[in-house]
Amino acid sequence: MLGFFKKIFADEPVSYEAQKRMLDSGEPQQLLDLARNEKTLPEILYLLASNQSDAVRTAVAANKSTPVHAAGIIAKDKNADVRLLLASRVAQLLPSLNGPEQAQLYAFAVQALGTLVQDEVTQVRKALSDALRDYAKAPPEIVARLARDVEREVAEPILRFCVALADEDLLDILSNHPASWVVNTIAERQYINEQLANAIIDTNDISAINTLLKNPVAVIEAEKLFEIVERAREYPEWHRPIALRRELSAQLAHRLSGFVDKAVLEVLEKRSDFDPETRQAVADIVKRRIAFVNESPTEEAAARVERYAREKRLTPESIQDAMMWHDAEFATLAIAYLSAIHPQVLRRMIETRKPKPVVAFCRKANLPVRMAVDVQRYLAKVPVREIMYAKQGTDYPLNDDEVKWQLEFFGVPASLP
Repeated sequence: MLGFFKKIFADEPVSYEAQKRMLDSGEPQQLLDLARNEKTLPEILYLLASNQSDAVRTAVAANKSTPVHAAGIIAKDKNADVRLLLASRVAQLLPSLNGPEQAQLYAFAVQALGTLVQDEVTQVRKALSDALRDYAKAPPEIVARLARDVEREVAEPILRFCVALADEDLLDILSNHPASWVVNTIAERQYINEQLANAIIDTNDISAINTLLKNPVAVIEAEKLFEIVERAREYPEWHRPIALRRELSAQLAHRLSGFVDKAVLEVLEKRSDFDPETRQAVADIVKRRIAFVNESPTEEAAARVERYAREKRLTPESIQDAMMWHDAEFATLAIAYLSAIHPQVLRRMIETRKPKPVVAFCRKANLPVRMAVDVQRYLAKVPVREIMYAKQGTDYPLNDDEVKWQLEFFGVPASLP
């Protein structure tokens, strides 16, 4: 009998009547043969999609000749394996359903996908996600739903790869305090405009910002890159990626070179897009920093400060070098020396973690105003939101009377340079 059916399917065309007789026979093997064979007519396969046999329905779901309008039935199948097969097949069919004459078939496919995207079985949704992630014309409402799936294995392929996922959806996801893996995954996408980059940065996810900095196709606006550079001292893992960013200006390179290590300084020094003056400035910083950390490594900080003062080398740059190498003791004693404030008093001012006392002793030490910002941030650990910046970019944020008041509060003579 089996040979007879094989012969029927080997002969073309196969009549609807012959296949209908096989269908009506109700014999399990005949039905399974029909369900498996790609020469079975679509209308027969449509009828088989509701068969009671799991094996038959599974074969129908896998059959490339099964008509799209049967997908709605299969998407609701009680057997998860059947739905799993459909998830991959329907997604693969979508590219062939783009023409206007196939609009109805496309609607059937999207309707089935809408059912599958809500499937309670994770593997079904994952199969759908894997199938749609590389399809640029995937239905936006389907990929948006997958991108918000609670299971990482479902959402991640869409978040990372799917170009059909709208920026509006990505921005909405980022605005709702997502898990760190979500932000990191979005930061790896192959197209990230300024708005999306800003949203990633605004999550304040340290790892994701690092991922974004390493992404060469991400577009980071100058203002945001400035913010990152300002924070980068606290996150050494950001240093090299920042140094390689094409958006890094000469001004920011100078800023960055104030605290990064030798390897990153060498990256900056070799950037061909910087002018000779900038490259030379970075090279000078490289030499100075290396000299600072390697010179008399066993010398006590107090002795070193006194020696630097005798040698007329106790400068804002040497304090900057000390802070870069996390030598807080040298920096504290150097500022105490330059400001003529007793070290114990200066430490009390630092320990307040308040910006005004720090700005006051920086002013008394006659440090450049830009140094006052660094001392607030890196030596006194003033919270970022409380840091006082220069007025109009050049002037101390406290006037002389305010500085004197702060100094006198700590018992420091109020004379200013």
